[in-house]
Amino acid sequence: MTKQLAIIIEDDPQLNTIMSITLEPDFEIETYTDGAEGLERLKYIVPSMVVLDLNLPGASGRSILKYIRTDERLAKIRVILTTADERQAEYLRDDADIVLLKPVSPTQLRQLALRLRS
Repeated sequence: MTKQLAIIIEDDPQLNTIMSITLEPDFEIETYTDGAEGLERLKYIVPSMVVLDLNLPGASGRSILKYIRTDERLAKIRVILTTADERQAEYLRDDADIVLLKPVSPTQLRQLALRLRS
């Protein structure tokens, strides 16, 4: 069975690596540390899932989430939003499939990602 593609857009290199290692057994992974690069890639591919940090250089997680939710091509993408900002998390809860407050537990991330997998 072919692995589904998950894109991780997280600017903290250590966290990006941890998330990657966590999801790698179950997904094909692409990672980006810059919001603009991740957004640009989404114009050409349709992953099954995006793990998205809110505070990113280049393009904010909020603008990437809005792009995903308004582009018909990307309508079925599952989005796991990660942030340390509880207020922003609450504000965007309806637009994301899951909102995780940092620090994110790798075990929790993997369990939730597997639950969202189509």
